[in-house]
Amino acid sequence: MNRFTTVLWDVDGTLLDFLYSQRYAITKCFRSNGREITEEQLKRYSQINDNYWKRLELGEISKEQLLTGRFVTLFEEYGITDINLDAFLREYQEALGSVFAYLDDSLAICRALKGEVQQYVITNGVTSTQRNKLQISGLAELMENVFISEQIGVPKPQREFFDYCLEHIEEKEKSRILIVGDSLTSDIKGGILAGIPTCWYRPDTAVNNTSYEPDYEISDLHQIFDIICAKDDKRHR
Repeated sequence: MNRFTTVLWDVDGTLLDFLYSQRYAITKCFRSNGREITEEQLKRYSQINDNYWKRLELGEISKEQLLTGRFVTLFEEYGITDINLDAFLREYQEALGSVFAYLDDSLAICRALKGEVQQYVITNGVTSTQRNKLQISGLAELMENVFISEQIGVPKPQREFFDYCLEHIEEKEKSRILIVGDSLTSDIKGGILAGIPTCWYRPDTAVNNTSYEPDYEISDLHQIFDIICAKDDKRHR
């Protein structure tokens, strides 16, 4: 018997390369407005975006404030006043969900796990964007269900988000469920608050500067097989 029967996957930065989709989407939107985004602006947008998402996780802002505020901040910093924000936002979300890139052969990994464990998606992303990406990437058909905070009403890492997930999955024993994600403040913190084992996916040189300690750490998604299939309690770091 596998150690875990159920995997709750994060999407952006875990199964799919969010930065790839982000670069495509914002570049497309700038070009639609007769502009070329610079590398400096792209880097700054990523910083602004990350900050807004962390504020959402902390409950400081709403999803709507996040979706508009990040671009308002970017445009104000660079003195951009000739872009219609509403039209820009619509095009951005559509473009963001229209392209994808796998991380570590994630599709093949999830396909290999199909039938071995039950797999679900847990995401804070925009509903239409996430559902489209999951569909065109082929990941949707491998999942038992997709849990999106926008529909649940609370974001990761809030306990209520994971309580909802637990109510709607077959496995009820928390020790048999594994959360896999790249965010320490969303996926790992959420798992800790909910009492669910966590696996931090960090393919780069990321350092844990938080107080949230994952049960496992992996640098390549292929390592998940060793964790799921192991029979003992050895922690993988």
